[in-house]
Amino acid sequence: MCVNQAATVFSQTALRTKSLTVWWGTPVEMVAACCRLHRDGKITQQEFQAAIRRLEELREGWAEVSPAERVRELAQGLVESHPLRAADAMQLAAALVWSAASPRGRPFVSLDQRLAATAADEGFEVLTL
Repeated sequence: MCVNQAATVFSQTALRTKSLTVWWGTPVEMVAACCRLHRDGKITQQEFQAAIRRLEELREGWAEVSPAERVRELAQGLVESHPLRAADAMQLAAALVWSAASPRGRPFVSLDQRLAATAADEGFEVLTL
């Protein structure tokens, strides 16, 4: 969403028609990804700075699911029943809170196959490449 990559067009298209709700920790994950790309020499300093500016623009328009006991409880259950990493479980748990535990027909965007598969198992309409 912030760096020009193969998935950029998909991400922008998927989000163009939908409002965006994210997990409270998403900005940290996004900055970490941008830093990793910069450290690995895959983006320049200028591209890194542009990505961080784009992230700040996105943050102005999105809604966030705050950390709460219910998110943690759901995330713990998800890692017990699915092969998810902790951060991915938090993302999905936040989406379940957002959907009021009624994910059927609600969109979930992920480029991570494991997270996308689990979100689909939980009932979300998964938008992925």
